[in-house]
Amino acid sequence: MEWFKKMWEAITKAWGSWSLVQKLILGGIVAVVVVGSIFLVGVSSSPSMVPLLTSAITDQTQITRITNRLDEENVMNRVTGGIIYVENDTIARQMRAVLVREDLIPQDTDPWAIMDMERWTLTDFERDVNLQRAITESLEQHLESLEDIDSADVSLVIPEESLFASEQNPTTASVIITPKPGSDIGENRVKVEGIVKLIQFAVEGLTDDNIVVSDITGKHLNNFEGLESIDRLTITERMLKQKTALEARYMSQILRELQGVFTSKRIRIINMDIDLEFVNKTVQTEEHFPIEMTPEDPSTPYPDRVVVPTFTESEQTVGESFQGTGFNPEGPPGQEGQTPAQYQDLTNLVGNYEKNDVITNYVYNTQTSEEEMAPYEISRVSVAVAIDGVWTLERDEKGEYIFEEGTLKRTYDPVSDELLAKAQQLVEHSVGYDSNRGDTVTVQHIPFDRSEEFKKQDEDYLRQKQIQRMLFYSIIGLLAVIVFFIAFRLISREMERRRRQREEELARQHQAMREQALRNAEEEGIEVEMSVQERARLELQENAMNMAREHPEDVAKLIRTWLAEEN
Repeated sequence: MEWFKKMWEAITKAWGSWSLVQKLILGGIVAVVVVGSIFLVGVSSSPSMVPLLTSAITDQTQITRITNRLDEENVMNRVTGGIIYVENDTIARQMRAVLVREDLIPQDTDPWAIMDMERWTLTDFERDVNLQRAITESLEQHLESLEDIDSADVSLVIPEESLFASEQNPTTASVIITPKPGSDIGENRVKVEGIVKLIQFAVEGLTDDNIVVSDITGKHLNNFEGLESIDRLTITERMLKQKTALEARYMSQILRELQGVFTSKRIRIINMDIDLEFVNKTVQTEEHFPIEMTPEDPSTPYPDRVVVPTFTESEQTVGESFQGTGFNPEGPPGQEGQTPAQYQDLTNLVGNYEKNDVITNYVYNTQTSEEEMAPYEISRVSVAVAIDGVWTLERDEKGEYIFEEGTLKRTYDPVSDELLAKAQQLVEHSVGYDSNRGDTVTVQHIPFDRSEEFKKQDEDYLRQKQIQRMLFYSIIGLLAVIVFFIAFRLISREMERRRRQREEELARQHQAMREQALRNAEEEGIEVEMSVQERARLELQENAMNMAREHPEDVAKLIRTWLAEEN
């Protein structure tokens, strides 16, 4: 009691010291705890419920129809987030059967979702269904991983195993694929056959006759009946591609061989025709070689290998011999013999007959090899090659090209017969010439039409000459301008020098006259008033003269500097 009393006093003291806001916060916390406790007690006391369907139902009409049907069966239910809950697993299984029977399962619900319910045990039917689902989903993933398929929907029918094979229903598969934009899977037979094989090998007991592959438009893709003409067209297209590739390779070989002797501009392959015979055959070869009795000893300096063509495996000898008279037919006793007249002279003669048969079985080494021949054979090769001669530009005595009547003068050198024969041999070696199969190789000398090339060459030559003349005249004009500028500069300096000389001469004359006047005035005793400028100039002149007397070298350097700056 004392402890409770102290505790109550402490709480009362603390409560009295709190402000109004603190008291309200504490009251809110207590209220939240009480309400939460009541909710937890209510939820824990309510019976546990299980979902009727694992997937949520978005259509409210469907939810209403299902709940009404559950209410008719007196089944307690609750809807939370689109999922309908019932009391226990037993009621859930019963109600699912009712919904399936009355077609109340929503259309957008996965048909396999019913099998996804958690159970303590699984039946054989459920295991088979789960296996079928796993195979179906795996096959859909395989198909959708192909680059030509956007999505795939697979439906498998795996019947129950029957006791008798004659009564066993076949396994069937129907596949609907959505091709990607730009895919040719609808017209490509090879790709469709690959899909059929993929489906066949993924499902045990499935044959290609029981597989139907269609696109989203319902087109039956793996129906190959009546496609023989398309196959022939495909084969013909491959044959033409092979022929074109072979002709291109031979043309490249011919050009490579002849370009080492002639330039590429002088060679034209007029015709290249290769007749191909497409075959598909296999050649079997049987080879017999001797039997090695003693192998070669590498330590001996002489050959000691012993071989025999064959050796006897078994031998059978049969001998027959006879000696005596021949058979003489006779009649009844007392009657003449029945020997014909023509054989009566042969009676009572002694004959000798002997026959010997020997059968010997020999053993020899045999090797059988099977070689698959190429899918085509060259039945005939026809090649026609034209070779141009050499055009040479003529030069004059100065080494310049001769230009006459608006064109460069050229000379033509034809190809000699010896070079044509060698070129023909090169072409024959390049194409594998065989006269027995009727191959034809023709190499002729034909002058090519090079008027456009010569016209362009002449225009380039004229343009080059014009540029040379322009450069020449430009250089001459530039030199003339430079010479004129130099002459103008020299004349200007000379005129400036003469003008300065005249001004200096006039200044000296004026100064001399002024000095003479001063001296005359001094001699006559006349006071002459001088201006400030004249006095300064006179003092400067006296100082310069004194400096020239005392430091003549410095004055000479100063004069040279003035002259260099003026020039």
